[in-house]
Formats: sequence, structure tokens, C-alpha cells
Amino acid sequence: MWLFNRKGSSGFSSSSTAEEVTHGVDASGLTAIVTGASSGIGTETARVLALRGVHVIMGVRNMAAGRDVKEAIVKEIPLAKIDAMELDLSSLASVRKFASDFNSSGHPLNLLINNAGIMAPPFMLSKDNMELQFATNYLGHFLLANLLLDTMKKTARESNREGRVINVSSELHRYPYPEGIRFDKINDQSGYKKFQAYGQSKLANVLHANELTRRFKEDGVNISANSLHPGVIATNLFRHNTSLADDNPIRVFLESAARLVLKNVQQGAATTCYVALNPQVKGISGEYFSGCNLTKASSMTKDAELAKKLWDFSMNLVK
Repeated sequence: MWLFNRKGSSGFSSSSTAEEVTHGVDASGLTAIVTGASSGIGTETARVLALRGVHVIMGVRNMAAGRDVKEAIVKEIPLAKIDAMELDLSSLASVRKFASDFNSSGHPLNLLINNAGIMAPPFMLSKDNMELQFATNYLGHFLLANLLLDTMKKTARESNREGRVINVSSELHRYPYPEGIRFDKINDQSGYKKFQAYGQSKLANVLHANELTRRFKEDGVNISANSLHPGVIATNLFRHNTSLADDNPIRVFLESAARLVLKNVQQGAATTCYVALNPQVKGISGEYFSGCNLTKASSMTKDAELAKKLWDFSMNLVK
């Protein structure tokens, strides 16, 4: 863990935990949606936000798992305000139903944390016939944000508190396909490379936050949009790698070694919780964070024309 101990200008480092970076923050009165909150860093993000007084709505694909997480959090934090709602980001119909149900609930919305994602599966299409990583990691979140923006704007206006949209990206946004976003080949199975497709979806997350920032400034609304790299979490490593059995000695060794040099979930959720709640981030928008500090994203993310093209392309896809 010595690799992560160097503190940046924020006073935190890659080894800081989500509880540490939100210590002393009173976030009661805020409402957050956290996607993919039924496992991993999504669960820890939901737990720490609830610990700080946020009313957390977990958007989860598996409602049974979501209920289990809710029960565990309430058992630890009896005063926690936490709910689970069904959300499958690979289905545009599911995204629309979730947003409609949330908007009609009358809840305010201060924080939208686009956390859910899948990494490097074999080539598959979503329910809407879209390459699965692009659909789940990016397009579902794009539509979700669009459908919730009116509620976020209303909340920011009435509460006089800054709204925050947080896109969980990855350092692999630096390694997409050579052309960045393959607008004409999103569903091209013959040229599919699972890690470059993942990189493409994570580049799209950063471009989305940057384009949202431009539009928020244009509209004069008090909402920021940022993206981040949570770190590489040991638990995610072998999710789609079925070439090594669970009890294979090589796999056991690699996972044990990984835990020594990679982040645990408490550290993995830290940057998300920092960007969501820490007062240091107030007024910062269109930026990329890693290790709870501002970091430079790839040069491609600064291409305003690419961000606008992606927005228009996405609007066309979600109709």
C-alpha cells in the first residue's frame, strides 16, 4: 500500500478511504442516486453517503441484492435513509421507468452518481441491440442523466445548494480504439476488442461530464459534472475471466498478490465520495479526479467537437 500513500494538494491520497475524505461533512438534507449500488464500490459509496446523512436511492439491477445491502446498512446505521429501486442500465426502457418513477416520487435530487459498469465481457448486445459495454457503462447513464436533469435543476434552484453529477470512469479511458469513439462501428463484432471497447465507454463517460459542464454553464444552473478514476479494485479483477477456476492456485496467488497492491472497496469508493461531498470540490466542474485529487485526463477528452458529436449521436440513439 506504500504506492498510494503520497498525499496530493487535497490532503488525501490513493490510500484514503471514503469515510476519511468525508469526515466532518454534514450532508443531511441531500438526496443522491447511486447506480450499481448492490456490490463493490457502489455499496460502499451508498453506505458512506448514508453515514453522512444523505438520503440514498440505490439504482440496482438485482432487487434482492439491493434489499440485502439496504438491510446491512440500516443494521449498521439505524438512522440511515436508504431505498432501492430497480434499474438495468443496459435497457433504455428500464432507465426510462426508473427515471419516471423517481421524478413522480417528488423527491429532490442533489447528487447523481453514475457508478454502475461492466468490464471486458465477450462481445454481446444489449436489449436495445447496442454493444453491451457502451450501452451499460455510458448510454444508459447518458439517458438517465437527461431524464433527471429537470429535477436536479429544480432542486439546485430551490435548495440554493450545488447539484453534482459524478461519472465513474477509468484510467483505461486513455486506451480506447484508435479513433476514440467508433461512431460508425459501435456494434462491429468483427473488430471488437473487449478492453478497447471498455476504454471507449469510459472515454464517453468523461466526454459526457465535460459536455454537461458546458451546457450547465450556458444555462447558468448551479450543477457541476465531473468524472473520476476510482482505482483498480482487487475484487473486480476476474469477473469476466473464466479461464482460471476459482480454486486454481495461479488465480488464488494472483488475487492474494492483488490485494497487497490494489485498493480495497473502502479506498475504491473514496474518490467518488470526495467528489460528491467534500467542500473542496465546490464550484469545480468538467474535471477529472484520481486518488481524491485533480488529475489530467487524456487529450482526447478535451476535444469539445468530439464531446458535442457524442452528445448528438447519443441523443439520436435514445431518441
